[in-house]
Amino acid sequence: MVNSVISVLRDFFETGGPVLWPIFGFTLLMWGLILERYWYFWVSYPHVLASFVNEWQQRQDTQSWYAQQIRMTRVSELTSEMGRFVPVVKTLVASLPMLGLLGTVTGMIQIFDVMAIMGTGNPRAMADGVSRATIPTMSGLVAALSGLYFSINLDYRVKTEHVRLINEFGVQ
Repeated sequence: MVNSVISVLRDFFETGGPVLWPIFGFTLLMWGLILERYWYFWVSYPHVLASFVNEWQQRQDTQSWYAQQIRMTRVSELTSEMGRFVPVVKTLVASLPMLGLLGTVTGMIQIFDVMAIMGTGNPRAMADGVSRATIPTMSGLVAALSGLYFSINLDYRVKTEHVRLINEFGVQ
């Protein structure tokens, strides 16, 4: 079973050409960062927020200008930490279709090379170039679409949590 899956994946990568490897690497990086951010929101952030709230409630001075600046700085630090890697994820989502188009270009170059050598009378010879042109495009688009919702969702979470922190802790 495992050998057949590996064989299918190897054939897919060979058929799609060398551009599939960067697409695969970018996709793994994108999903690693997405999972890391969700892990942060679900596991780490509640503890960080509780620590912030506890630290703020233990302060004796919470009304002075200096205290307000400390609170505003801390909210800004929390927001910055929440948004960590979100721009990278959004960049990867935007880059994956471009990598797919690079695969299209390399596949088309291969088709033109075959046509220059063998002419247009050999469709089987051109089929390899066609697959090298279409498979990376499809892979780049599928990979980008798989991360699009999550990149938007993470960005939305950061923005709404920032607004909630400002409203809850009264930062002006």
